[in-house]
Amino acid sequence: MEGKIGKVLVVDDDENIAEVIKMYLESSGYDTKVCHDGKEAEKEFSKYKPDLVLLDIMLPHIDGVDVLKWIRKDSMIPIIMLTAKGDTFDKVLALELGADDYIVKPFEPKELLARVKAVLRRYNADSDNKEVLKFDSLVVDVNSYSVLYKEQEIKMPPKEFELLYYLASNKNRVFTREQLLCEVWGYDYPGDSRTVDVHVKRLREKLEGGSNWQIQTVWGVGYKFEVK
Repeated sequence: MEGKIGKVLVVDDDENIAEVIKMYLESSGYDTKVCHDGKEAEKEFSKYKPDLVLLDIMLPHIDGVDVLKWIRKDSMIPIIMLTAKGDTFDKVLALELGADDYIVKPFEPKELLARVKAVLRRYNADSDNKEVLKFDSLVVDVNSYSVLYKEQEIKMPPKEFELLYYLASNKNRVFTREQLLCEVWGYDYPGDSRTVDVHVKRLREKLEGGSNWQIQTVWGVGYKFEVK
């Protein structure tokens, strides 16, 4: 087995599922810590300092949505939500609150591993030759995954940042939702176009738009980062 390639915190109240996930992650080289309720998850997150969290929505004591909100107060590390519900509201809510991905139980371990690798790869992507984008009141720095808006740093989950960067680095070009899913989330991402809508909504809530730019809806097509 290759050396450790990341630390993953697995939070699931089903001990059997958690142990199976742990086994597959460790066999792929990930250092893995498991906990079974929301209160324990918050303690372990602070101590363990993971690179990624696999977080079940339905948890004892503190549910997964509240744990997600708690993590997002101070950290932008990738979070993949696990849910047995398959309920659209849960998925959209998780994405609105800052989750990077979700996977519905039951799932194949290979699919889960592929999602973990894809999210970490995008989060830790080599950014040596990528540029800093500057617009009126807005600076998007892919090297540090940071956004400055009106001279204030704006916290964003990785997927929100990557969507903003992709649109802004292709200014005035219109993309369909399907194109954005493919380019930002990956061609094998099983989500639907509502994922893009949720992330655009969150970006607009954080960034009102400058005097010469805005994230524009092109009705019947998709979105563009319009620069006048």
